Amino acid sequence: MPAFVEAIFIAAKGALPMQLVDCVDAVQHGGLCGDRYHMRTGYWTNVDECEVTLINAEDLDRIHEETGIAVQNGEHRRNLVVRGIDVDTLLGMRFQINGVVMAGVRPRPPCGYIQKLTEPGMTKALARCGGICASVIEAGVIKVGDPVEVLLHEPEPVDS
Repeated sequence: MPAFVEAIFIAAKGALPMQLVDCVDAVQHGGLCGDRYHMRTGYWTNVDECEVTLINAEDLDRIHEETGIAVQNGEHRRNLVVRGIDVDTLLGMRFQINGVVMAGVRPRPPCGYIQKLTEPGMTKALARCGGICASVIEAGVIKVGDPVEVLLHEPEPVDS
């Protein structure tokens, strides 16, 4: 099965719940329209922000099965939930989602703040599978169901 976007989440401000959307505009070097980091209203703005965050659907399935912690409705605080590819393999790579070209920039481990917004145990549950940060290289629209495709198979330096 090819890799694809299973869910898209955005939040207008840092502490607001993540909202599930069917599609979103990705802005070159600006993140996702309507999301807190594109709007400069995120908790980590100017400190440790990411344009776009990705996380594996398979990891969220496992967390929910093993711990019962709610991670299926955006509680993980990541933008794109993808299935069929390990997001860690996208680090240092360029990849595309429906023509939106991104670069995997760095891991995105969970922080203590995420647990304050969700439930006890969230930080620990996401500790080994918190996802990655990506930068938008070429803008476009991302929709649920869009394929995730690696463009370069050898790591390269990426702009952040």
